[in-house]
Amino acid sequence: MNPIIKTNPLLEALLAARLHDPFAYLGAREEQAGSLVRVFRPHATNVWLKTADGNVPMVQVHPDGVYEWHGLSLPTMPYQLRIEARNASLESFVYESYDAYAFPPQISDHDLYLFNEGRLWQAYRTLGAHIVNVDGIEGVRFAVWAPNAERVSVVGNFNHWDGRMHPMAVHHASGVWELFIPDLLPNSLYKFEIRNRDSGEVLLKTDPYATGYELRPNTAARTPFHGNYDWSDTQWMKDRASWDWLQAPLNIYEVHAGSWKRHPDGRFYTYRELAAHLIPYIQEMGFSHIELLPVSEHPLDESWGYQTTGYFAATSRYGSSEDLKYFIDTCHQAKIGVILDWVPAHFPQDSFALAHFDGTALYEHEDPRLGFHQDWGTHIFNYGRNEVKSFLLSSAHYWLAEFHIDGLRVDAVASMLYLDYSRQPGEWLPNKYGGRENLEAINFLRELNIMVHEEFPGALTQAEESTAWPAVSHPTYLNGLGFSMKWNMGWMNDTLLYMKQDPIYRRYHHNQLTFSQLYAYTENFMLPFSHDEVVHGKGSLLNKMPGDTWQRFANLRLLFVYHLTWPGKKLNFMGNEFAQRREWNVSQELDWGLLKDKQHMGVQRLLRDLNHLYSQTSALHQLDFSSEGFAWVDCHDAGQSVISYLRYAHDGDFVLAILNFTPVIRSGYRIGVPVSGSYREIVNSDSSYYEGSNAGNMGRIATTGKPWMGLPDSIVITLPPLAGLVFALET
Repeated sequence: MNPIIKTNPLLEALLAARLHDPFAYLGAREEQAGSLVRVFRPHATNVWLKTADGNVPMVQVHPDGVYEWHGLSLPTMPYQLRIEARNASLESFVYESYDAYAFPPQISDHDLYLFNEGRLWQAYRTLGAHIVNVDGIEGVRFAVWAPNAERVSVVGNFNHWDGRMHPMAVHHASGVWELFIPDLLPNSLYKFEIRNRDSGEVLLKTDPYATGYELRPNTAARTPFHGNYDWSDTQWMKDRASWDWLQAPLNIYEVHAGSWKRHPDGRFYTYRELAAHLIPYIQEMGFSHIELLPVSEHPLDESWGYQTTGYFAATSRYGSSEDLKYFIDTCHQAKIGVILDWVPAHFPQDSFALAHFDGTALYEHEDPRLGFHQDWGTHIFNYGRNEVKSFLLSSAHYWLAEFHIDGLRVDAVASMLYLDYSRQPGEWLPNKYGGRENLEAINFLRELNIMVHEEFPGALTQAEESTAWPAVSHPTYLNGLGFSMKWNMGWMNDTLLYMKQDPIYRRYHHNQLTFSQLYAYTENFMLPFSHDEVVHGKGSLLNKMPGDTWQRFANLRLLFVYHLTWPGKKLNFMGNEFAQRREWNVSQELDWGLLKDKQHMGVQRLLRDLNHLYSQTSALHQLDFSSEGFAWVDCHDAGQSVISYLRYAHDGDFVLAILNFTPVIRSGYRIGVPVSGSYREIVNSDSSYYEGSNAGNMGRIATTGKPWMGLPDSIVITLPPLAGLVFALET
């Protein structure tokens, strides 16, 4: 039977995949002559409408797959279809399905208002794909922001990736498009097909709010599945909320999940395998936290995760989101915190993702002087656009709420703060006052930190910020940016430049060791030896050290004593702890075989012992951010390249650190001390246990009764070569 061919502008728009308002043409409606149900099933051979009287054939009114039913009254809503189609082998099969256009849009005007105002902190619960139950029917509700689209469709492996089949309805004022598709299976692949209303360009985009994607290099999103992860970290989360992190030991092990360890055949460890292997290692080594380089979805392994395309999804490289939650949960049960490296500063140009999302500069700026990072080849977020703020704030909220993340390390903050960041004159646009400050980014960062600290007590935010921008870690009510901590890039750069010097010349660079005390308490500082210091030709920490093999290892051990005894919270990148020789390579695991060498094992033993000492000694962490916790004994011995200082706890307990940055044993070296008595040598990086030369003070030394350096007593010690000593008063 030949179909009755009908045509009108809405039908023509549907068939041309240009239908702006699908509910104006598809679905059920009352008409003058009665009731009408109209469906579009281009891949069907027959369609029936299920009614109380049985399955009633629908009439094909257009050969491309438009079917209609006419009756005196509307069928019971939502109505169900019986559909006959053919598979790839041309075999006929029949299935039943509810019609997507039997369900009106569900998203509330209130949520849309908050989204457009930049205040929908849980936009991931509104946009994206969600399993919902509508009128007793389960399916997936899709929603996407594309305000400059003429038409948006959900396409996937459930509709032949045909943009005509599931056009979405638009909430006009908001620019948000929505469609509920009933009976859709979990883990179905989908994207959004978007036609720009001005150019007519058709774009195939993955869902910005998706919570899961297929494995790279494929880029489709996956529909979610039932069930919530059953967390077992209630005590950890309760304790975290009242955690006095300012005075607590905070010692972070920075990890790239794909290259810490790998299977012999090169496969990645999964999140669950990392839980089984990494967590016991962290416990043994005495770190308090793991900081994960970005595990949000990204297309390119070589980007280390910093070219993010999925801001709400754990990368499928290492398993599912449930697997990542298991890893974090297991960390918490082992009393290990987890911090996520988070990238709100820029996003990649990949055509399947955020870039020119609806055919216009939606998430970015149109003008490259505002919207493009020349160094990185990436787009800059438009922080002045409210919907972009909702997107980014919701991403932060999502990781903290859904994954119980204990903090965010915010990448590339300096690039966000300055409009002229890495730009020449004429390559940037000033703000409305003529300045170089990115006012919208500043406001966004303040809102981010307010949200995190209000919504997630005890969660931390760290700024990777390398300039002299003031008050980065001061509260927003004091006109600060509101971060918990700031990475002390100045201390890190000065320290590594100093350590690179041949010891014979270090006397001329002594201020690089001492200068940071002039500003050490202006911010809450983190002292980072991060991944950025061991890539791009910079060499590993070990290979930065001068001298022969023995001296390089001794210098590295000395560096770690300095790091763990200096005021500020601590961070070390994986591999530093056992003196990785080569630069970090994202494509292979660390060189664990080096631990067969006693010198590498000695470095690992030292850092392990230092980590445990740091966490157990209040004087080494309690007053990290206060000048009351630090006092110089001698910062002027540049001639011998020796520094000495005291670290104090609230109750007056203290330790004494003396560091010798030359390969010369210094016998009879007198050091002032604040209290008379017997001092125990609790750290000696030159110990034979750490593969040093074993020079030292036989474990204990008594005061001499002679005031020295303005202190009431003194000790006379032997300073080992290229070594750090730590003494504690015996009580």
